[in-house]
Amino acid sequence: MSQEETVGELGQSVGYVLKQAQAALHSAMDVVLRPLELSVAQYACLELLGRSPGLSNSELARGAFVTRQSMNLVLRGLQDRGLLTRPEQAPHGRALPTQLTSTGQEKLHAASVAVRAVERQMFSPLSAEEQRRLCDDLAVCVAATPAAKSKSQ
Repeated sequence: MSQEETVGELGQSVGYVLKQAQAALHSAMDVVLRPLELSVAQYACLELLGRSPGLSNSELARGAFVTRQSMNLVLRGLQDRGLLTRPEQAPHGRALPTQLTSTGQEKLHAASVAVRAVERQMFSPLSAEEQRRLCDDLAVCVAATPAAKSKSQ
């Protein structure tokens, strides 16, 4: 009879340390985004729209790792502040393609610079090659998860 393996020492668990890193990054991003009056989810939305204008609520929610309902609130708040526009009615289907305004682009630039500074600090103990390797290794791990595999099929 085989004995099932447990997580063991948390400090040696890749998943636990990865969650600590994610929490540390999120907290540090929150600190630098707060003076810009942005949450991490709002910043993620702006960043996604800056790279791919016209994304739908569902696409933005997936990209920002929030629910569609949460993204709807994020979008409404950003729209009320004049940072993005959405048409009143969908040009086709139900999706409302979203675009950054010039004010939204300026806010995105300031936020992106602030977040990049956080990333530089967090990853400063690693060389550029080690950072690339970490990113590549994590991408391989993500692709190996059952959720990622089911999305690619």
